[in-house]
Amino acid sequence: MSNTETLKTRRAAAVANGVATRGIYAVRAENAELWDADGKRFIDFAAGIAVNNTGHRHPKLMEAVAKQSEAFTHTCFHVAPYESYIALAERLNASTPGDFAKKTMMVTTGAEAVENAVKMARAYTGRSGVIAFSGGFHGRTLMGMALCGKVNPYKKSFGAMPPEVLHAPFPNEFHGVTVEQSLAILDNMFKSSIDPERVAAMIIEPVQGEGGFNVAQPEFLRALRKICDDHGIILIADEVQAGIARTGKLFAFEHAGVAADLVTMAKGLAGGFPLSAVTGRAEVVDAAPVGGIGGTYAGNPLAVAAANAVFDVIEEEKLCDRATEVGEMIKARLNALANRQGMEAIGDVRGLGAMVAFELVTDRVTNNPNPALTQAIVAEAEARGLILLPCGTRANAVRLLPPLTVPFEQVDEAMDIIEASIEAAINNTAVAAE
Repeated sequence: MSNTETLKTRRAAAVANGVATRGIYAVRAENAELWDADGKRFIDFAAGIAVNNTGHRHPKLMEAVAKQSEAFTHTCFHVAPYESYIALAERLNASTPGDFAKKTMMVTTGAEAVENAVKMARAYTGRSGVIAFSGGFHGRTLMGMALCGKVNPYKKSFGAMPPEVLHAPFPNEFHGVTVEQSLAILDNMFKSSIDPERVAAMIIEPVQGEGGFNVAQPEFLRALRKICDDHGIILIADEVQAGIARTGKLFAFEHAGVAADLVTMAKGLAGGFPLSAVTGRAEVVDAAPVGGIGGTYAGNPLAVAAANAVFDVIEEEKLCDRATEVGEMIKARLNALANRQGMEAIGDVRGLGAMVAFELVTDRVTNNPNPALTQAIVAEAEARGLILLPCGTRANAVRLLPPLTVPFEQVDEAMDIIEASIEAAINNTAVAAE
């Protein structure tokens, strides 16, 4: 029995079944490469789900964390605060969109950041309602999953959700939902479902992650900004997956020229160390009572050191520009593939920067989802040494999230594997159908 098979057996016996895992057991990783328990090499186009934007074990991050570990690893910021937390807060205040006074608080996960942003909005407005969008993903906590616009697996079997959380449709023109239709339904919600004067916050991902890498059109985000301004609603940008240089801007909302009142971030923020943050209008952030936000591990010193190093690397290595270059390489190959005879199963190629997905359909007339083909492509790629992730409310999109530091030759190698995997999966599906 291989090392991998042994670990699979042990995992099945010891780990909760609800914790989904792939069959790749990592023992070593470097930049955009990962090696499993049997020594097999993989190109990593998952990056820990958009976490390792600066690659696995970037030398500057490792150096910063090692240096911090020699000083102290934990004091709890509530008990004995430290300068590095303050320095990172200053950096985030200066980096997020919006020409207004800002403040920051740090926690550990994206879900915690979302929870705290909602708490701040409710405290500031004195209201309780929250509007999210179909296909959105905002975490697995009670409020997080209530905000999610996808039932299976995030809400399934978990009972009643918190009240006064409503969902408006996210524009998806590939599936016939226009910006105008989304805004019309949102307007009707204010007439039929909830008084806008009861709405504390509206939360949206500028590029949906789990939802399928659907990109919010700039005019849609600008319209939401105006609606929030008109009704005194706090606009929350969930940049947990799209932020930290992933889309070619430090934050994806920048593509639309829109400043949210609060920004939630995590994933790429600390390059693999657990850290998240909420940054936004000082008066909104400060609305929470003293002691009402934070946590024992919130703003862990090692993670904060890593995050400060991440921002150094983004600036020094121009990773926003590199994200755009990598994304253009990927989309060019995917579009060429989609335009080739026999590749009609690729219905759409989309994304911003190095946050790219392609959607698989049964045909380009109906655009009906093809989740079976999607899973087959992911499995074929894994067998060939490439880590990919599926996504989408219909489970029929493949997302590509390489580290922004990936060598260009490895991008080409990965795209060769994707091409071979799609061909093999289509051929196998065709043979099975006969």
